[in-house]
Amino acid sequence: MVIELIIALLLGVICGTFTGLAPGIHINLVAAILLFSLDKFQSIPFIALAVFIVAMSITHTFIDFVPSIFLGAPDEDSALSVLPGHQLLLEGRGYEAFILTLYGSLFAILIILLFSPVFTFALPYFYNLIKDFMPFLLIFISIYIILREDDFLISFFVFILAGFLGIASFNTPVKEPLLPLLSGLFGISTLFVSLKSKVTPKKQKIFPLKKIKLEKKGFFKSAFAAAIFAPLCSFLPGIGSSHAATLGSEFIGQDRKGFLFMVGACNTIIMGLSYVAVYAIGKSRTGTAAAVKSLLPSFSQSDLIILIGAIVISGILSFFLGIFVSRIFAKFMNKINYKYLTIGVITVVISVNIFFTNWLGLIILVSSTALGIYVVESGSRRINLMASLIFPAIIYYLTN
Repeated sequence: MVIELIIALLLGVICGTFTGLAPGIHINLVAAILLFSLDKFQSIPFIALAVFIVAMSITHTFIDFVPSIFLGAPDEDSALSVLPGHQLLLEGRGYEAFILTLYGSLFAILIILLFSPVFTFALPYFYNLIKDFMPFLLIFISIYIILREDDFLISFFVFILAGFLGIASFNTPVKEPLLPLLSGLFGISTLFVSLKSKVTPKKQKIFPLKKIKLEKKGFFKSAFAAAIFAPLCSFLPGIGSSHAATLGSEFIGQDRKGFLFMVGACNTIIMGLSYVAVYAIGKSRTGTAAAVKSLLPSFSQSDLIILIGAIVISGILSFFLGIFVSRIFAKFMNKINYKYLTIGVITVVISVNIFFTNWLGLIILVSSTALGIYVVESGSRRINLMASLIFPAIIYYLTN
């Protein structure tokens, strides 16, 4: 059994590195394929398959900032890193930007360890208190974020459009509706705007790790915000690391470096605690947590301990993997035409969508790309595009 668990963890780290680097290939897709092919893995203990999924998802949260910062092709969890990360990339500091998210993700492992016992015992009681008010809590968070905008009317307009686009996407016969939806909202739209601006990143500098750091005050602010808001968002449907980071920065105020640290921390905290939430309340807020729930219908405490161990080990391995991969990308950026690189990434993302969806998926991709471009051009914050996930969740809770 121990050998199977070690092999599953290492394979999960490898697969998570691939999904983190490959624009458009999400861990939810891999988990869905695994469950679909479950009859072929009957000889493997299901706890080992769960370890594979957990290690893959945690590694993904460490690595997925590479394409969002260096290529401008994020998924929903790393979307907010695009603006400050891309700014630093254009200044020749893309490596520094990624390392800051990596520091945040490593810090998140400590928070997951500290909060796991709290979640295990307290979350069932807390969740029972708020579950009847869930849609209203989601509405409150959405209204707060909209009203904090300079032009809240445009933000409201974007929120409504993204919300209806999300509902339409989830109610069309598309195999992976999140793929074209999020690829357009946060990926291709950013890349098209980048092409239009015709900016070229400066030569990327690779600083020693000891020179990439936050000031003490900035670190404690960012760490405190991540430790407070990420656990609160880890069991709310439709609310992710982008919302946790936005709420944290609204209350504290962050510069670019502190914000990148906080986004990295929130991303990993929410992913890790989503598995603890499955054990505590039987609810899964991420696709991979739902997959683990399917694999372990009788989720025991010993299973939870094994999965937390997988989170810690895969997190440490991913930290060093992230340093290695980001150095390669930083050197790669210095030697390639950024325009052709951007066109290449757009082509890859569109190809992945064509392969995994159908013509309806392409319509979703075009529509979400158009909305993503409008948000950039209008000056509205991209966090409003997360209404594509929140709006369907609100409708679900109000009607069930």
